[in-house]
Amino acid sequence: MIPSLFNGTVSASACSAATFSSFSIPDASIISVEAQLALNVTQNISIGAYSNNPGVNVVGANFCNVTTTYTHTGDDDSVQVQVWLPLDTWNGRLQFIGGAGWQAGLHPAGLMAMTAAIGQGFVAVSTDAGLGSDFTPENWALREEGVVNMRLLKNFGSDSLIEATDMAKAYTNAFYGEPAHFSYWNGCSQGGRQGLMMAQKYPDAFDGIAAAAPAINWISWAQQMEYSAFLMDQLNEFPPTCEFDALTAAAIETCDSADGLADGIITDATCKFDPMSMVGTAINCTGVEREVSQAAAIVMGGVWGGAKRGDNSSMGFGPSMDAILTGTITDLANINTTCSKDSTCGAETCTRGPVPLADDWFRLFLLKNSTASVSGFTQAEYDNFEIQARAEYEDIIDTSNPDLSGFRAAGGKMITYHGMADSVIPAKGTENYYQRVTALDPSVREYYRLFMAPGLHHCFGGPGMFPNSTFATLMRWVEEGEAPDVLLATSVLGLGATTIEERPLCPYPQVQKASVGADGQAVFTCE
Repeated sequence: MIPSLFNGTVSASACSAATFSSFSIPDASIISVEAQLALNVTQNISIGAYSNNPGVNVVGANFCNVTTTYTHTGDDDSVQVQVWLPLDTWNGRLQFIGGAGWQAGLHPAGLMAMTAAIGQGFVAVSTDAGLGSDFTPENWALREEGVVNMRLLKNFGSDSLIEATDMAKAYTNAFYGEPAHFSYWNGCSQGGRQGLMMAQKYPDAFDGIAAAAPAINWISWAQQMEYSAFLMDQLNEFPPTCEFDALTAAAIETCDSADGLADGIITDATCKFDPMSMVGTAINCTGVEREVSQAAAIVMGGVWGGAKRGDNSSMGFGPSMDAILTGTITDLANINTTCSKDSTCGAETCTRGPVPLADDWFRLFLLKNSTASVSGFTQAEYDNFEIQARAEYEDIIDTSNPDLSGFRAAGGKMITYHGMADSVIPAKGTENYYQRVTALDPSVREYYRLFMAPGLHHCFGGPGMFPNSTFATLMRWVEEGEAPDVLLATSVLGLGATTIEERPLCPYPQVQKASVGADGQAVFTCE
């Protein structure tokens, strides 16, 4: 139970568009404001659906849903913001729910998170940035072939976030007769990138920011996500995914116990494994024996090592060797091939599969052609895409600026965790960012702490531990001054699974070490 900081009462009659009519947005026009009561909302939000939190069972929540639609002057965008205000259970706090993938917010998981936040007594807010509910940018990225919709990209990058924040704060004050005592950002992945953007660009907007698995280095992240396909195109060989899975399994077997515990998790990121050592090794591919190819080893080594330019300098950050880089959910797959057998001779042919998150970036924002092929780039073309992206978009969407002096001066606190087995956004990029922040400000631990989560996949899942205590820990730091020395994490098998183990995550640069206690159980320490 989160203690309430609000002692007043609010009438259901206040849930009226007239209550919120005085708010305005600079350089924009409000199209409509609708206020509707939502009564007796009951929903069980499973662990993993509410970023940085445990599962929440919402029972009988009553709130005012204020939906505002507005447009920017001189543009034809239509941005929707939803602010949910508890009628009788407000805890005096505001929580912004961040986006996911190509969605700025108000996505299905985000709406579940808003429901969980309301169930805990928060004012909950999110925005669609004018992008609608599409999972891809295909319907909004281009005004026409060759012309990027910069208005919507700026909305997605940051503009709509601060506008929705200001709106939610004003609506809170109008509804309750007093401002929120504390304002929080809560997000993972795209929501993590957004959280870093708020800390860098609007440092006094939030008292606390939970920015998990953030897509900080957007430009280099996109280059990295496309790198496996680029390498296979260069080789003109497309090994079946089972070869890459075999290389991952071999790396885990080699490096698993380096932390003192054999648990299928690589904790020691410095452990070395050469994929070329597996070339020619017989493996089972869905019931058929085949050998690991040199092409698979080259591609895997390249992906693990991070994307490279033609001069062999680093362009991106590679994933951990225990990250699952293949999969049926192809927009989360880092390596994707599709194979078929000839019905006559039985010969197998494999081709490049899609990597939608990165493919969309290259096709729509770099090539600016909705039907363009993203295959067959030369090294020079691949290198030039990075140069182009930085020139055209870095200031809009990239959040790799290590200067957090404004956030520090505003008194904000921020926590980031990142799964070390994240296949979508490599944790090494976040580690590098924190190193650069520290180099600029050695006192960074006073307001920003990073926790690496061994074995955790993207935001949630995998054999590693999920830090479901993140948001509560952030609140204690903001409101009580209790800085976190560890971040408690829980191992779960998936959405709705039962708890099976708990471990403390260590504040970077400390790492997790395991030993065996007197009772024969594993004991974890930070060193």
